[in-house]
Amino acid sequence: MDEFLHDHPVKPRTESEKQAVVNRLKRIEGQVRGIQKMVEDDRYCVDILVQISAINAALKKVGFQVAERHVKHCVSHAVQSGEGEASIDELMEVLKQFSK
Repeated sequence: MDEFLHDHPVKPRTESEKQAVVNRLKRIEGQVRGIQKMVEDDRYCVDILVQISAINAALKKVGFQVAERHVKHCVSHAVQSGEGEASIDELMEVLKQFSK
């Protein structure tokens, strides 16, 4: 689905919500840099794969946190305002990507 229902959240994220997500993403960014160094240092493949798995898990966790907030605020608002079906369809399209 190329067209999304809203460009901005119905209820903007609080500063603490933003900071929590940004902090997690910065940690993940550091982990990615760590893997780059592991490759450059010719580290054991299994060690690299374990770190890649940890990053995938961390990204999924962030994604589900963002999705949870989306459901509680944006989808809930859409349902109450009569746009629920479109909002749920949009969310389901995005969530399908998590299972790939």
